[in-house]
Amino acid sequence: MKMPGEKKEGEAWRQVARYTALAVLLPMTTAVGYGIGYVLDKAFGTSYLKIVCLLLGIASGFVEMIRELNRDT
Repeated sequence: MKMPGEKKEGEAWRQVARYTALAVLLPMTTAVGYGIGYVLDKAFGTSYLKIVCLLLGIASGFVEMIRELNRDT
């Protein structure tokens, strides 16, 4: 049988996990975007795709972060 305080503690850990995932989200989407652009630049012999994909990765990270934060309100 759970005590009333245990339910709140489980909820607190859930919030910690959620916000930790948000802290990792933006750097990871940025790195993945740059990595994809780097590979495409090597494949096609260009030099601008890594910048384009980097910006797309940053934008997608911000969009997902805003979606996640809007779920709180």
